[in-house]
Amino acid sequence: MQTEHSNNAQPKAVVTPFHHPATGTWSYIVQDSSSKAAAIIDPVMDFEFRAGRTYTDYADELLAFIRKEQLDVKWILETHAHADHLSAAPYLQEHLGAPVAIGRGITAVQERFKELFNLPDAFRTDGSQFDHLFDDGDTFAIGALPGRVIATPGHTSDSNSFLIGDALFVGDSLFAPRFGTARCDFPGGDAGVLFDSIQKLYQLPEDTRVFLCHDYPPEDKEPIYQTTIGEQKRDNIHVKADTRREDFVAMRKQRDDSLPMPELIIPSVQVNINTGKPMPAEDNGTSYIKVPLNIFRGDPERMARDSS
Repeated sequence: MQTEHSNNAQPKAVVTPFHHPATGTWSYIVQDSSSKAAAIIDPVMDFEFRAGRTYTDYADELLAFIRKEQLDVKWILETHAHADHLSAAPYLQEHLGAPVAIGRGITAVQERFKELFNLPDAFRTDGSQFDHLFDDGDTFAIGALPGRVIATPGHTSDSNSFLIGDALFVGDSLFAPRFGTARCDFPGGDAGVLFDSIQKLYQLPEDTRVFLCHDYPPEDKEPIYQTTIGEQKRDNIHVKADTRREDFVAMRKQRDDSLPMPELIIPSVQVNINTGKPMPAEDNGTSYIKVPLNIFRGDPERMARDSS
């Protein structure tokens, strides 16, 4: 299959990035330049883990921009059920009325984590908590902007990328070229599958704009949110255009074995498989986050540093 080299045929999306420093996350508002139609991608809910409190400061920034620009939000899109931040999708939906959508692979994620967290029988694993489940190749529209779903599992089994006009939103599958690619050691992750998914993205025109979900820059650098397919193929430290699958899998396994779990994985996954909503309140009127003991890999060295 030949790679196209020009993306000029695709209409240009207007993309506004929003950075959440506490989690290193980029959220986006993407809009059609010929109308007020827009979509929100990967919104974040502020969360103070030590106090068990959520805040809406960051989500309110998105709302303020939407109201200022008088945008008509058609979709709230999740690239996957994130393990490093809580989703603000329900809060934004409450204010905007737009449907919340994710990939159909969320059902497998729900099944795995329902068992791991021993969630109540009433928690359904059919994805029905979301308004829409996307399959690979599905299309949608934001005004005159065409949207296409590209399933990109590997980091998680529900990972999707969204090609909206000339803009590609890749979730965690690709990071900035200097940082590489997503980890694959979560339940349902698979480095070989991620490599195959990235090859699908590398077939897109080289001038396709790539919008990242995260960047973790060195201290002397600012976080970046945008690259191109061509830049990724040339410069990504983990997977260039000529990287062999077996080399990528070996690298990813070695690297993943050295990584600590994300700080917010336990609360994030529990609420994000439920669209970002906490589990139903118990008989005292309070919702809880469950912490399974001795399930996830720990990091004793970090624990020692944090307590010193």
